[in-house]
Amino acid sequence: MANFRNVYNSLILVIAGSTQRELARQVSYLKVENAILRSKLPKRISLTEREKNRLCRFAKNLGKALDDIATIVHAQTIRRWIREAKKPGGLKSRKVGRKRTREDIEKLVLKLAKDNGWGYTRILGELKKLGIESITRNTVKAILIRGGYETGPKRGPGTWDDFLKRHAKTLWQCDFFSKKVVTPRGLKDLYLLVFLHVESRRVFITPSTQHPNEAWVLDQTVAFQEHAESEGIEVGMVMHDRDTKFTASFDEALKNDGSAIRKSAFRSPNQCAYVERFIQTLQQECLDHFFVFGEAHMDHLCSEFAEHYHDERPHQGLGNARPSVTMAEDQSNQQCEPPSRIPLTDVRCKQRLGGMLKSYTRHVA
Repeated sequence: MANFRNVYNSLILVIAGSTQRELARQVSYLKVENAILRSKLPKRISLTEREKNRLCRFAKNLGKALDDIATIVHAQTIRRWIREAKKPGGLKSRKVGRKRTREDIEKLVLKLAKDNGWGYTRILGELKKLGIESITRNTVKAILIRGGYETGPKRGPGTWDDFLKRHAKTLWQCDFFSKKVVTPRGLKDLYLLVFLHVESRRVFITPSTQHPNEAWVLDQTVAFQEHAESEGIEVGMVMHDRDTKFTASFDEALKNDGSAIRKSAFRSPNQCAYVERFIQTLQQECLDHFFVFGEAHMDHLCSEFAEHYHDERPHQGLGNARPSVTMAEDQSNQQCEPPSRIPLTDVRCKQRLGGMLKSYTRHVA
């Protein structure tokens, strides 16, 4: 009987030891999983009062084992919470972090950055001058980052976009383009020169030629100057790329008329992006759909497209207005009350070039 009792006790010890080993493996796995999950979270986690009390309830009997288990906060912090929970009034939550910057101050910081392109140090100086002492350098920097602004000041003469906006009223861009056309002697290249006014997007397309020599270019320059004068648009600056067809005499003719010349940098077509985009539109919406037979046919296609572009085609860069519409006309149209409904029978379609170019108007009875 005694021997049986000894065997039974040994078996119980083996089972208990096995259970402890299983529990130890489970705890080890949970600790690794918890560490992985913890690495995905922010370094600092804010707990509510209820969550703190839950941690204290399960941690108060762990003793020194708490040092190896606690990961959200330090073990000593949990012990402090346990001590405070035993005091009258229990565990009380504390406010963490700095007080949020007032909304009006944040708006002022963003306004100074937007209007002037200043960095955070200059903005901080302006705030101090205005008597705002409750903001620090890092706070200004954080506001700028949240607002999508650079924390450092703009250097140099300004961005390319700033330059275009500053000169758009008197700035023209020009560029050559060519297209192969059918002639009695086979396929030939025809060349045209396009001038575009950046602010209004109005264009002047020269007649085509197979020989864009210096004399032809000078003739088109004079024609462009006369066109700009008739349209009442000042030619303060003309931009072009470094195509060899833009000779020194071309620049000189414009300078003699009081215009400044600005050449784009090497391999920088984006600097003349407005006229480049118009040429792409002309080709994709019109010329690419035709076999062109000679200069007269080419000039007719470009003339029809130019009229369509100026008078009938909405331009997204102008708020869907038409380049030929003046500002006064545009404001007058906006003041008119839009119709509640437009019957399809009131919509008229105008076609050019055999229906290739279409525009729509509302029929007024």
